Amino acid sequence: MSQLQPSSRPSTGESLDARYDTVRSLSEALAAPLSDADATIQSMEDASPAKWHLAHTTWFWETFLLRDRLEGYTLFDERWPFVFNSYYEAEGERIHRFSRGMLSRPTLEEILAWRAHVDAAMEPLFAREDLAPLIELGLSHEQQHQELLLTDIKHGLFQNPLGAAMWDAPAAAAQAQPQEWHEHPGGIARIGHQADGFSFDNEGPAHRVLLEPFALSSRLVTNGEWDAFIADGGYDTASLWLSDGWAWVREHAVGAPLYWREGEHFTHSGWQPRDPDAPVTHISYFEADAFASWAGQRLPTEFEWEAIARGQEGQAQAHDPCGGNQLDDAAPPLPRGSEGLFGDCWQFTRSAYLPYPRFKPAAGAVGEYNGKFMSGQFVLKGASCATARGHSRSSYRNFFYPHQRWQFTGLRLAKDI
Repeated sequence: MSQLQPSSRPSTGESLDARYDTVRSLSEALAAPLSDADATIQSMEDASPAKWHLAHTTWFWETFLLRDRLEGYTLFDERWPFVFNSYYEAEGERIHRFSRGMLSRPTLEEILAWRAHVDAAMEPLFAREDLAPLIELGLSHEQQHQELLLTDIKHGLFQNPLGAAMWDAPAAAAQAQPQEWHEHPGGIARIGHQADGFSFDNEGPAHRVLLEPFALSSRLVTNGEWDAFIADGGYDTASLWLSDGWAWVREHAVGAPLYWREGEHFTHSGWQPRDPDAPVTHISYFEADAFASWAGQRLPTEFEWEAIARGQEGQAQAHDPCGGNQLDDAAPPLPRGSEGLFGDCWQFTRSAYLPYPRFKPAAGAVGEYNGKFMSGQFVLKGASCATARGHSRSSYRNFFYPHQRWQFTGLRLAKDI
């Protein structure tokens, strides 16, 4: 996942060990509202239990840092790597992904004790400069799982007919944004990670692409606009859909974004009135492409999105989400409408998730992080309301299969000029 470039330091001057404490504490803060039963449920194979996320991130630190880099370290429980390894073939056999929800043991309390044990054991490693890049990778890895924890538990609570809420917090009104267009003259653009500091390996190497003149919408598509798409028969008009998308719609009787019902949507605070001005979210690539066709526009390529983003990022590399990921005032993540390209929702592009020119996976097990998934998926850009602060950047490449929509995925239109 990482080129393992030199460790970057945030503008606050926070040390690496302090950042480690912040990230690890946030994971536990996000899980704090959950009971052991809440934290154990697995609603589908794409999702994992909250308890598993807390454990898997701890397995990562114990395996790649403590076991391999700290002389004399003994595993907290030698049975647990089998159940908390995710997909690292180099680390041996593991339980099937769909069986993670059967792990009633270890308990949430035992996993939290394991986390505390690993945190204490990590202390001497922060002084080793040669380990800083690997620690950076571990921090970004855990931040990814913080977002997954939020989206996976939302899908799990959604299965409960009681409308179970994780937080009791009212939703603020969305910030309605005008429809404008950021125009780009085209030409040769340099794409990929180009700065000092951490990046995932799929963000590089930096390379040149040729862009035709285009424009990118200044805002995301809203719930109200999606209501108009539905009212106009968007889910019933085959000509709007890719062939695979139309087959998916018919097979699964899809007629609206995930978590929608009449006038409401399901959130981490249970069922809430749906704000027409808020960005639409929890849509698939198929739905995003169909809407763009209906609107007479198209999806941007990842290169177009990044070219515009490089002119807008300024000093803040990513939207600072106001929901679900703040230790001081935890609140449910919910798209509210932001002025920039980052935040609210991950945005589908029409770009297939493929390696950049000269891409080579990192050596060893960490090389399995990204490269082996470069097949059949699409790139998303930006960040979502559930993304940890500072985690994304213009070169960041998220990726999902075209039918998946349990993440905070949305849509920003593009057009040729």
